[in-house]
Amino acid sequence: MSWRVMRRLLDVGRVLKKHRVLHLMVALLPSDTATVRLMRKMLPHRLSASNHAEDAAQLRMALQTLGPIFIKVGQILSTRPDLLPPEYIYELAHLQDRVTPVDSAQIRVEIEAQLSATIDELFSHFDDEPVASASVAQVHRAVVRTGKWAGRDVAVKVLRPNIDVLIKTDVECLHFLARQFARFHPDGTRLRPVEVIGEVERHLQQELDLQCEAANASQLRHHFAGNPILAVPEMCWDYCARRVMVQEWMTGVPISHLNVLEDYNINLKRLARDGVEIFFTQVFRDGFFHADMHPGNIFVGTRGEYMGRYIALDCGIVGTLSEFDRHYLAVNFLAFFNRDYRAVAAAHIESGWVPPDTPLEGLTSAVRTTCEPYFGRPIDEISLGQVLMRLFDVSRQYKVSVQPQLVLLQKTMLNVEGMGRLLDPKLDLWDTAKPYLEKWMKDTLGPRGLLKRMRREWPSIVRLLPAAPVQILTRLQDASKVSQLTLQLNRLEHQYLTTQKTNKRWRIVGMLSICILLILTFVVLRII
Repeated sequence: MSWRVMRRLLDVGRVLKKHRVLHLMVALLPSDTATVRLMRKMLPHRLSASNHAEDAAQLRMALQTLGPIFIKVGQILSTRPDLLPPEYIYELAHLQDRVTPVDSAQIRVEIEAQLSATIDELFSHFDDEPVASASVAQVHRAVVRTGKWAGRDVAVKVLRPNIDVLIKTDVECLHFLARQFARFHPDGTRLRPVEVIGEVERHLQQELDLQCEAANASQLRHHFAGNPILAVPEMCWDYCARRVMVQEWMTGVPISHLNVLEDYNINLKRLARDGVEIFFTQVFRDGFFHADMHPGNIFVGTRGEYMGRYIALDCGIVGTLSEFDRHYLAVNFLAFFNRDYRAVAAAHIESGWVPPDTPLEGLTSAVRTTCEPYFGRPIDEISLGQVLMRLFDVSRQYKVSVQPQLVLLQKTMLNVEGMGRLLDPKLDLWDTAKPYLEKWMKDTLGPRGLLKRMRREWPSIVRLLPAAPVQILTRLQDASKVSQLTLQLNRLEHQYLTTQKTNKRWRIVGMLSICILLILTFVVLRII
């Protein structure tokens, strides 16, 4: 461990101590090793159910003080009710990434260095007061001076100075803590904390490259081009660099400001249904989804062509899913909606998400017991936290390993559920999502999906087709050689077994001869 990391860990300890939550680092660890027992005795505070609420609030404030990496980890922990008591889940779900903004003079220097021009050359107006300030970056409003964007309102996002070094150090700290968790926690191997932190690190590296974020937003905008329910700002590519990003300014209000939305006569129930459709479209159709959908990043347009439409901001963290993962997720969702719990269990075994020797009937029964009580209920009667808690109990029982690529999806699902609960408490998630999933499965696995895949793979097929006859002949020749080699091996094996039998026979004869010789010697000696 480097001195830089050790110093940061000491700083983390001081912040946790200041907020009186240092004891949580071992008190919540379900381990009883000698080291853990000693640490529990050394810490001044004790964990008890009576102070869960106070400790949880202090932990949230401590994580906000520690910065972006710890905030992200806290948000991920808020999706794991199997690891933390309910009070902690509630507080961590409300983590807000808001900090005191950097002085505008430093921001101006950063912009000018990145874009190789002065602020006055770039913008006819630049507002020194940021409209948003977070631990990684802050946003200013401006008006472009020249070029095809001249006169257009834009949002200018700028990384905070030295944030790269801080995040690099924090990632190393979290890798160290993850290794300790994997070592001491009973479920350390199954939960795969090191891999999960690696996944978080990969996405945070994207967040530190604003050109990457701009590309993510541009991709999402392309996927929803012409879509009437979601808008994504256009990127001003001439003004984008690694530490500065300029994009179209969109006027709207955060999704959580319900009173303002009602003043604009926006249909909240329609918004709730649209949110579910947007989520499933991103995940299953595109395999590319906005993975930071908290209310601060999701707005609703209040002017012009974007009136009443979702506006997706801050695409620094996006999730991707392979066709394999999308297929098995869709199979699981549809089987779940159809109450086919055996198919859910079978899909888990087939996908490799549970050990191959998992008993199918036992897993089927466990999934049925967990999910059946929640069917047909509106969202205000369902606690997704309780559902997850019971599912994680099943996961622990059947050794379901955590899939790091699905961690962000799980977090995003909770964000979507929270928005649905906010906009329309009577929303039926099952009825809203099932038709879309059925259509996706039909389009993907039906004739249309087959033709689409063939069109996509056609260039590869054309490229490989001329060489196919030669490859087939080569494989046949190889098969013939393998067959001959197998015959030779069988012949050698037969000769070896024959030799072994002969040797065994001679060994028996030899042993008999020795025995006879010993007996004769004994008789002769007796006679003498």
